[in-house]
Amino acid sequence: MITSSSELLNPELPEKLDRVQIPVVEATDESLKGFGCLVEKQEDQEIEIVRWPHQGWREVDPDTGNEGGTTEGIFEGEWKGDVLYGSNQAVSGNYTLGYAVDPEQSDETHQRDPEHLLLWHANYHPDGGQLFFPLDKNPFLCPLALPGDDVQPKDFIAFLCDGSQGLYIHPNIWHEGIFPLKGKQRFFDKQGAVHARISIDFAREFNCLLEIKIPAQS
Repeated sequence: MITSSSELLNPELPEKLDRVQIPVVEATDESLKGFGCLVEKQEDQEIEIVRWPHQGWREVDPDTGNEGGTTEGIFEGEWKGDVLYGSNQAVSGNYTLGYAVDPEQSDETHQRDPEHLLLWHANYHPDGGQLFFPLDKNPFLCPLALPGDDVQPKDFIAFLCDGSQGLYIHPNIWHEGIFPLKGKQRFFDKQGAVHARISIDFAREFNCLLEIKIPAQS
């Protein structure tokens, strides 16, 4: 359980974690069914906003409970040596997204391209969907899993996008930002303004990291 947003930047992970390798799949409208879809123009994608749930037998009044709207900004992912950092202006978030090697062995001072991505955390937003649209037209990865709080590490799939289109994610879909294959990459981000976040900590819940093999680039 994540008790504060500061943990997302300074996770202080335990050492000697197992690895669970997850598959990399080309992102297409067919492969993304149930998760979301590819987007040609960012201005054309409507963001789904989920109505506030009722707590008893009385229903939420019509035209209420979904008026929080959306927020938007720039999401940036940047590799610094073996560590992948992220920032999201839309929600003033700063994160350590993943590692190229075991976290205790990571070195931020070199310029080598990463060969693996080790993921320690994921989350979903019950209040709304989320759009990531690449401002730098380079390939990127996004690990996703279908809804359910009993999700397991093996349920995740890493979708590889070629950078020519954006990626829209439905509400309640497990994800963890957008990952450049190397260097730095910027995305237009639009999401529900309530920004409820439900997290999974693979390192402490499952004693593992999700391992994604970064595809070779031409």
